[in-house]
Amino acid sequence: MKIVHVTQPVEAGVAAVVLELAVAQRETGWEVDVVCPPGWLADRLRDVRIPVHDWPAGRSPGPGTVSETARLRRILAVLDPDAVHLHSSKAGLAGRLAVRGTRPTIFQPHLWSFQTARGLLRRACAAWERYAARWTDQLVCVSDDELTAGRDLGVDTAAEVVCNGVDTTVLRPRSRVAARMRLGLPDLPTAVCVGRIAPLKGQDQLLKAWPAVLERVPDARLVLVGDGPMRDRWQASGDHPSVRWWGHDTAVADFYTAADVVVLPSRAEGMALVPLEAMASGRTVVAFDVGGVRQSVGEAGAVVPAGDVPALAEAVAARLADPVLAADEGLTGRRRAEVLFDSARVSDQIATLVEKLVGGNR
Repeated sequence: MKIVHVTQPVEAGVAAVVLELAVAQRETGWEVDVVCPPGWLADRLRDVRIPVHDWPAGRSPGPGTVSETARLRRILAVLDPDAVHLHSSKAGLAGRLAVRGTRPTIFQPHLWSFQTARGLLRRACAAWERYAARWTDQLVCVSDDELTAGRDLGVDTAAEVVCNGVDTTVLRPRSRVAARMRLGLPDLPTAVCVGRIAPLKGQDQLLKAWPAVLERVPDARLVLVGDGPMRDRWQASGDHPSVRWWGHDTAVADFYTAADVVVLPSRAEGMALVPLEAMASGRTVVAFDVGGVRQSVGEAGAVVPAGDVPALAEAVAARLADPVLAADEGLTGRRRAEVLFDSARVSDQIATLVEKLVGGNR
C-alpha cells in the first residue's frame, strides 16, 4: 500500500493527526509520503524518516491556488500513490482539483470551511463541498456533529465518523506539583487554555469570563499556551497579573498536568484534541458546546452553551473552588480517553477504510 497525506496546516491539531497516522501506517509496512508546507510537521516527519514533499500553500484560497494545485498535481503524478488522504480545507480544495477522481481520494475536513465563513463566502464554500463530493471516494469526519453539518449542507458522499485520538501511554496522569515546579508556576488554583491565539479559538471569551472567576476564586491563575494573530491585541486589552501569556510551546503535557481545569473556549471545532489530551492527562474540562465537544467530554467536565461567557465563568470557578469535583471528573476523563479516544483505535479505523477503498478500485 502506498498512501500520500496532504495538509496545509503544519502545527497544532491537524498536524498532530497527520503525524500519528503517517507513523502508524509506516509501522504496518505501508509506503507513506506527506505533502505539506515547511514547519513543525515537516520537521517531525523528517525526524522519524518519513518522506516529506514541500508544498508552500497558503492558508486561504486565492489567486495562488492555481499554482498550488498545479504543483500538487505534479508531486502526486511522480509519487503515484494507491490513495490520497487530504486533510483540512485547503488540501481538500487543491487536492480534489488536482486529482479529480483519477485515484482513490479520502477527504478529512477537520472542521468544514463553511462553518467558519459568513454570508456569500459561506454559501460559496458549501456549494464547493457539494460539487467536490463527486471527487471524494471517502469522507472522514472527526465527530458526529461534523458529519451532520456536512449532510445538512447537502454533502452526500460516502462517509464514516472516526473520532480523533491521543496517545494515552504518553499523556497520562502525573504529579501536578512536580509539573508546576518544572514550569515555574505557583501552586495555586490554575486554569489552562492551549491553542492558537485566534478568533476561532475564542481566548477573548475566556478573558471576558476571567474577572467573574476571580470574584469566586481570588487566587486563581490562568495560563494561555499558544501564539497567533490576536495575541498582542488581546493581551493589551485583557492583561492581568493573574494571567500568564506563555506563548507557543510544543511540549504541552506539563501544562495539562499542571492544570486544575483545562478550558476550551472555541467558537467552532470539528473535534478538538485539547479536551482529549486533557482527559488522557486526568484533568477535568470546561468547554463551549461546539462541534464534537459534547461527544468527547461526556461526564468528564462541563459543556456550556456556545458563547455563554457567564456560564463558562461559573463552570471554571466551580472546579477551581472544588478540587474533589475536579479530581472525580479527571478520573472519568482518563477512563473515557483510554476506552474511546486512544490513537491506536483511530489508526486501525483509517487503515480499514483505506484498504477497503483501494481494494474496491483495483
